[in-house]
Amino acid sequence: MVRKGSSSGKGKRNSQQLVAGDLTLDLAGRNVVKNGIPTHLTFKECALLEILIRNNGEVLTRKQLMKHVWDTDYLGDTRTLDVHIRWLRKKIEDDPSQPILIRTVRGVGYRFEVAKTKRRKSK
Repeated sequence: MVRKGSSSGKGKRNSQQLVAGDLTLDLAGRNVVKNGIPTHLTFKECALLEILIRNNGEVLTRKQLMKHVWDTDYLGDTRTLDVHIRWLRKKIEDDPSQPILIRTVRGVGYRFEVAKTKRRKSK
């Protein structure tokens, strides 16, 4: 489940947050919090994680991601996208070599997917 939230108060700038599973992405502060531990993201990492979370469960093509995050249609030999995905995985995955949240869809792009949790039956 992806939830949007915002908080504001006197003297504080508005901060928009996206919540996906145990991740909270603070767009204003460019931080991601996982299991209560905040990690700072670069501008591009934040933009990349934002589009992935907002499109939870959908496959986003390399072209879509490059256009949204880098504002370019160039797909030549650049590995920029792959490097940024790797950096994000190091920050949000329990085991970056076996990613669960950011999955590679070979020949297409990437998919962000929050693991579904089973609901307990109430008695």
